[in-house]
Amino acid sequence: MTPKKKKGQVIAVCIQEPFEDGSSMDFGAIQGADLKYLHQAFITDTIINALKVEDTDIRLYYIGSSERNKLVKIVTEYVKKKAPEKISSEIKRRLKLSEMSKERWGIRIEKLFEDCFSCGYESVLVIGSRSPTVSRQKIETALQLLKKSDAVFGPTPDGRYYVIGMSKSYHIKLSEFDWKSPSIYNEVARALEDKGLVWSELEIWYAVETPDYLEVMVRDINQFRIEGDESTAHETELVMERLLGKLEN
Repeated sequence: MTPKKKKGQVIAVCIQEPFEDGSSMDFGAIQGADLKYLHQAFITDTIINALKVEDTDIRLYYIGSSERNKLVKIVTEYVKKKAPEKISSEIKRRLKLSEMSKERWGIRIEKLFEDCFSCGYESVLVIGSRSPTVSRQKIETALQLLKKSDAVFGPTPDGRYYVIGMSKSYHIKLSEFDWKSPSIYNEVARALEDKGLVWSELEIWYAVETPDYLEVMVRDINQFRIEGDESTAHETELVMERLLGKLEN
């Protein structure tokens, strides 16, 4: 049997449901169709942020259903049309879609890693769909750290993750952890240490799941614009402007 060709690194964007496995996008007055459009913008921006990282494959994982298939088609077609020409021209080559069964988050993440490694990738960086302000620079930093470590974690202030990356040497069963636990970050890190594995840590950032973090996100987007970054979280900015105008009327 011919061995699989090594493919280096891959960025795996995993679409999280608005309400899934103990976590949720709970934004008070933003509900129904408005929440759907904001969720769609988060996903779009996350994919574009990943595609900005040059020479790296992207895999988009999502729960297979008629509603999610429709969402993925809308998002990917939109990215092809609206992304910078260099990115849109590479989408067919770099972006692969992967359906998943509806299961617990820990099981989904474990299967995601197994799928990427079985395709020949040496390391995998997973980004959820609730962190549209995780910029290209942050993703590139995570990938660089992952070249030197068995794992890389992006911690949130509430003890969870905004990104998690593993190399083929990680050797822990992610499905065995309680991903609803507020101490999940420490639990996974401790499991790696117990096996003598080396992990690296990114700066603290956040997943947008509450009204407070929605405000933090808006401030960060404004700061991006002040610094001359007009593209990070652009689609989220457009939707938020419309929603804020609607709430003020």
